[in-house]
Amino acid sequence: MDEATRGPLGRTQTPDDANLEPTLRPRRLDQYAGQEAVKESLRISIAAAQARQEPLDHILIYGPPGLGKTTLAMILAAEMGVSIRVTAGPAIERTGDLASMLTSLQTGDILFVDEIHRLPRVVEEMLYPAMEDFALDIILGSGPQARDVRLKLNHFTLIGATTRYALISQPLRDRFGSTYRLDFYDEEALTRIVRRSSDVLKVAVDEDGVGEIARRSRGTARVANRLLRRLRDYAQVEGDGVVTGPLARAALEQLQIDAMGLDSMDRELLRVLIERFNGGPAGLETLAAAVSEESDTIMDVYEPHLLKIGFLQRTPRGRVATRLAYDHLGMEAPHAASSPQAPLFEVGGA
Repeated sequence: MDEATRGPLGRTQTPDDANLEPTLRPRRLDQYAGQEAVKESLRISIAAAQARQEPLDHILIYGPPGLGKTTLAMILAAEMGVSIRVTAGPAIERTGDLASMLTSLQTGDILFVDEIHRLPRVVEEMLYPAMEDFALDIILGSGPQARDVRLKLNHFTLIGATTRYALISQPLRDRFGSTYRLDFYDEEALTRIVRRSSDVLKVAVDEDGVGEIARRSRGTARVANRLLRRLRDYAQVEGDGVVTGPLARAALEQLQIDAMGLDSMDRELLRVLIERFNGGPAGLETLAAAVSEESDTIMDVYEPHLLKIGFLQRTPRGRVATRLAYDHLGMEAPHAASSPQAPLFEVGGA
């Protein structure tokens, strides 16, 4: 990463953040906090595969951003003692790119494809025989002289990750042996994540400070780690290097992150929905245009948390702000805002 990029809290992620991210990832399954049901299933799969001396079956992991899909893939490679190659759907533009990756894999190796729902169709279709038969079908030549050649592949494991499970085609879905959904972390799991990360970063955080970070992390491990890094900076400059509860609250207030984990863009989104569209319903594209943000960013980054805490509802007619959102923003909720006759601002825009 050559320059700062915008993070999910509407602030910048610096190159230092990107470099630190891998060091904060747990390396083993027993170090991975939360997602207990998923971990137990994976633990059984690992033990069974190792007992049979076979590679893991293909695995699909889905859920909101920042919950640890890439981390889980790396943990599985470490637990199985194999190599992992990491790529993303948009990066595999041609069938030749995929063929190069697959032919370089050794027996048991893992190919991790993030954003697998964004694979080009022709590349996805090449994956079907690779996943089922561990073979690669290649056409040599063109026209009447063209002929099919089937290359055998080493038995590998494909791990796909996506935030948009519904966008994965049924034929691709059916070829995964296991599918796991990652859910938002509870406060206890986030507390464990913050404590572990503070040990890795060698930053002192008291229990009150840990609690403040965990409560404002939107149920997301990536956000918890990012807040910890920002509070470490704040404590070093404005305090004595220790992240205490009062210091955490002061720093998070400066970062415009409130007690519910909402940042300035979350609040702007709710205010626009309430003030311009009478609380909704309003379509996603209309909202995106009103706040000058990409609709995919709103859907993938901001909406999941607002839906989880009950500030936003998705209806067939569009997005609707709930009474909890009005209360949080200190605004009075008019009767019309929750009425089924509320005006519709975008037909079919849900």
